[in-house]
Amino acid sequence: MGRDKALLPWPPLSPGAPAPAGSQTFLTAQIDLLKRSTDLVIVVAGANARRLEPLVYAAGAFLAVNPHPELGQFSSLRVGVQEVLSRGRDAALITLVDRPPVVPATAQQLRQAFLEQISRGMWAVVPEYNGRHGHPVIVGREMITAFLAAPATATARDVEHANQNHIAYVQVEDARIALNVDTPEDYERLGREGASPAR
Repeated sequence: MGRDKALLPWPPLSPGAPAPAGSQTFLTAQIDLLKRSTDLVIVVAGANARRLEPLVYAAGAFLAVNPHPELGQFSSLRVGVQEVLSRGRDAALITLVDRPPVVPATAQQLRQAFLEQISRGMWAVVPEYNGRHGHPVIVGREMITAFLAAPATATARDVEHANQNHIAYVQVEDARIALNVDTPEDYERLGREGASPAR
């Protein structure tokens, strides 16, 4: 991307356009979304922790720092879910900062599905749109334990595939669950396609 994706303005701006007063970033928009469905929000940062810290605390979230971000995304996931357990929680709604926030109704739908599915022996719910899986996902203690027990060289996808029979896939009507923003072109395309702020 050439700059910290967490700090990209949300909704997307035209190239060179100044951010309006009070506008959000991908990070703060995700925090606001998650606060509607959870009782605390934990942001896992790496080398960018100092840059993100003021935004995280101003938005009412908590910051956890991955001491080894060079180990990749799975290492940050493990830091985050360990923090969830350390704070006395046994489930987590997990999303990535390089995706636009989903529509709030989608997060609520997934939360409701998770509450229904845990009584059926499921460990997690994953959203699906047009045959594609995405985020946010919701995981219970069993899946958190599986993440923490996996080898450091594993990926979240490896753990998911190893525990496929404990995952419920939930159909949603929200294309944002599968949108990655990895390049300036991705970000500009998102703006051209009329992404609107989550409400």
